[in-house]
Order: sequence, then C-alpha cells, then structure tokens
Amino acid sequence: MGTHRLNVLFADPEADWFSNAAGVLAPHGIHAVQVRTGREALRRIEDGDIHVAVLDQTLPQLSGLQVVKLSREIKAAPPAILLAKDCTSNLMHEALVMKVFSVLRKPVDLDLLLETLARVVKRKYEGRWPEVN
Repeated sequence: MGTHRLNVLFADPEADWFSNAAGVLAPHGIHAVQVRTGREALRRIEDGDIHVAVLDQTLPQLSGLQVVKLSREIKAAPPAILLAKDCTSNLMHEALVMKVFSVLRKPVDLDLLLETLARVVKRKYEGRWPEVN
C-alpha cells in the first residue's frame, strides 16, 4: 500500500496546471492521474482504481458529460467533478440531471478544488479515505 489514499483522475486537454495541482494535492494523500481525452478517461475509469473523476467538458473524443454518462454504465463509477470555462444554464441543468457532484469554472482555483474533493470524500466515502487496492 502506498502513501496516497485517494486516486483522482484529471481529464483535461489543457492540463498545463496539472503538475501544479498534483504538487498541491500530493501532501494531502491524493494521487493525481492525468489523461487528455475522453476515451482515455473512460478507459482509466473502467480500470476501477479511480475514486473521483475531474473531467473537462471540452475533452476531445468524448465530452466530460459523455464520459459521465458512459461511466455510469460501469458498476462502480466514481463521483464526477466537471470543469467548464462557460457554465451555461443548459450545462448546469445537464450536470444536475446526470448527478455530477460539482461543476467548477475554469481556470480552476486549487483551494476550491481541494474543498470539493474533501466534500466528495465526506459524502461518498462517509468521511473516510476509500480503500486502495
């Protein structure tokens, strides 16, 4: 068992901020995994070792919401946080209908992201870190 207790998938084609985010999250026991397309995100989720999926709405191949929809067909789909530059009312409605945990505006505020991840752990995992395989 490693020192990381929460595996978070970051699916973002513009992941210039990823290394900074990974550095901020690691001391909190969060292992950040990066992919750049919707298909890669879906494959990673299907592997079953992701606890939270952070998905950009404008992913190539499959949008963030498409990944959420397809991942729900998987028995243990992780909670999803959607990232969007434009948080339109239509997007917010779709995210609500699909039970996306949260929608965050880009550029992402890392403190807000960390707060949101803490809320996911509290709500989805009853305040305890999930078991790591």
